[in-house]
Amino acid sequence: MLSLVEPYLTRSFSDENHASLEVISTSACHGGVQVFLKHSSEKIGLPMRFGIYLPPQAAYRRVPVLYYLAGLTCTEETFFAKGQAAALAATLGLALVSPDTSPRTANIAGEADDWTFGLGASFYVDATELPWSTHFKMYSYVTRELPQLVASHFRVDPAQQGIFGHSMGGHGALVCAVRNPKTFRSVSAFAPVANPMRCPWGQNAFKRYLGSNQSDWCQYDATELLRQWGYPGRILIDQGGADKFLREQLQPSALVAAASEFNQAVNFRLHAGYDHSYYFVSSFMEDHLRHHYDALSDKTHDAVVALT
Repeated sequence: MLSLVEPYLTRSFSDENHASLEVISTSACHGGVQVFLKHSSEKIGLPMRFGIYLPPQAAYRRVPVLYYLAGLTCTEETFFAKGQAAALAATLGLALVSPDTSPRTANIAGEADDWTFGLGASFYVDATELPWSTHFKMYSYVTRELPQLVASHFRVDPAQQGIFGHSMGGHGALVCAVRNPKTFRSVSAFAPVANPMRCPWGQNAFKRYLGSNQSDWCQYDATELLRQWGYPGRILIDQGGADKFLREQLQPSALVAAASEFNQAVNFRLHAGYDHSYYFVSSFMEDHLRHHYDALSDKTHDAVVALT
């Protein structure tokens, strides 16, 4: 099993520095390799799983890397199984990484009672309220620990990182990018929870993860963050017009209005007839990969980010 992934490593898996990484599976894919791994997360304090697709170019040079955050009830496998991204990623020379959507072994009472909260529903925040605050530190995991882990083991370029995601993961991707433009030089989202402070999903999660003080919620609301900070690059957002969650939960109009007010470059596209599923996501995956490829190839971005 290890023979498929060894050409893509910066060091052999026999190196003691790899001891914290356990390979779950490897599969040849479009000339590269799809790998699923588990490791002991210092930030989460529990084992975490993630998947990585390494294009053929990563066997001999460092390549740009995109982090994908999946939505409610999903796992680290969802994007790779349903997103249909690997073929174009192989052509463009992009590595793809997707973490699980929450810790899985915290064993918190009631963690699986609500599909919009707890297991598979971290909202990519660093929780401050017990009992969630002990292990639900997904924001720090996604923005710091996981990129450092990936860059130290695989042939990816930490200076060429982007982030994108779907639904809850679209929310997470926007928040992570706006708060960390030097880490994530490109960002996009499919049907993101764009204004979680103002929707039932977000209000339920934020109150239980972050407490009742809504001023603490702003740091995890992309609409509010764009009002405060903006983002140095262009943001791509695709939304299905037939998405049953559009008006009550997703509310992209709030984000678009905030972006317009502050001259933030957002390419928002509403697609008639498309729903919230991965049939929608996969339909526009090519556009998103090319959006990131172009942004990470744009040297003018470096000068802008250096000023932030």
